[in-house]
Amino acid sequence: MSNPRGPRVFKVDDPALVKAPPPTVIEEDPTLPVDEDFIVAEPRFSALSALVWSAVLGLITLAIGAAAWDLVTSMASKNVWLGRLVIALLVIVLAGLALFVFRELAALSRINKVDELRQRASDAWETGDRWIADQVRGELESLYRHREDFERARETIDLRKEDAPDAATLLTLVEVETMRPLDARAADAARRGARGVAAATALLPSGVLDAAAVLYMNVRMVRQIAVVYEGRAGWLGSWRLLKKVIVHLAATGMIAMGDDFFGAILGGGALGKLSRRAGEGAINGALTARIGIAAMEVCRPLPFRALERPSLRGIAASALTRFRDAAK
Repeated sequence: MSNPRGPRVFKVDDPALVKAPPPTVIEEDPTLPVDEDFIVAEPRFSALSALVWSAVLGLITLAIGAAAWDLVTSMASKNVWLGRLVIALLVIVLAGLALFVFRELAALSRINKVDELRQRASDAWETGDRWIADQVRGELESLYRHREDFERARETIDLRKEDAPDAATLLTLVEVETMRPLDARAADAARRGARGVAAATALLPSGVLDAAAVLYMNVRMVRQIAVVYEGRAGWLGSWRLLKKVIVHLAATGMIAMGDDFFGAILGGGALGKLSRRAGEGAINGALTARIGIAAMEVCRPLPFRALERPSLRGIAASALTRFRDAAK
């Protein structure tokens, strides 16, 4: 035949046709354990650990209380007004600590709410459920009900939501109207963080100071991105977000950034022309930009679907432009 792979006409009763053998059925091995046999081991001595940590916190509280009581009694024995002043200062300190704890707990609760909203939005995208998509819209409006910069987006969504017949159209409308300006502000925060880290690495002479400055600037950048999307994160919330960002980077994989990447940003052969500290600054700045993008994905209440995720090359290029002149 001239074209053995082309289409052919044949009869069903042609004896030249060979019947395909039936598929091989692999029987289950009875010696292998089934899924029910795999039971996740629960952490042991959880009650004992809770008891120990409770005892430690109790001892610390008693020690601080005893020290405060001794201070009050000693000052009151010298002068009654000094004792009253110490009591007033202690009340202020306790009120401040209570307010701090309340705000941190509220920030952690807000972070959990954002995580749940993002998961519900992902489920709505996957299932195409219009009812879940409308619930996501309502929860997002409830999350941003106190923000003045959300009023225009809310009005636009209210006017056009009836024209969205399915979940994808409604979620696209919600994401474009609400997340586009927030994404721009978060990307700007990532650029400023990358630029600050690059400059600090290039200018600071000590490695310890360099590491401390990079850590501080990364935490501050994550806090700023969290404020853009979900309000005040708090210090405990910021550390929790930073942990989630690191886990996200570990799950998605760090992007390999070599001389070709920085060459595209800074110009051909830039790393060979940069000084050692400036080169380290460019690397740390690009890594900070990567952390900023991961923080956007973690803090964003909606997943990136209708809008594209900011690219590492774009943010790093705009943040490290000033190093291009130094490389020439």
